[in-house]
Amino acid sequence: MSVDSHSLLAWIVIGLVAGALASRIVEGKGLGCLGDLVVGVAGAIVGGAVMNYLTPGYRYQLLGSIVVAFIGAAILLSVLRLLSGGRPLGRGGFGRRRGLF
Repeated sequence: MSVDSHSLLAWIVIGLVAGALASRIVEGKGLGCLGDLVVGVAGAIVGGAVMNYLTPGYRYQLLGSIVVAFIGAAILLSVLRLLSGGRPLGRGGFGRRRGLF
């Protein structure tokens, strides 16, 4: 399987858009650029698997891919939130400065 630079760029753009939308809807706030990207790409994999099960062989265009990735990212975030006991998944202190400044 070969991945060209255009499809890699498409995965990154789709991941960012879907992850940002899903994290803001499920979590109420974004998870940061990298967090949104990871959630979106993982959501694209989850959403792709779910949609391939429901509609095998169907190919999605850009907007459909974003919707599928968003659905997968929302499912992923919801499951992670259930597993965390309902706690928010955002940045829980990592990277915060402590002290006077």
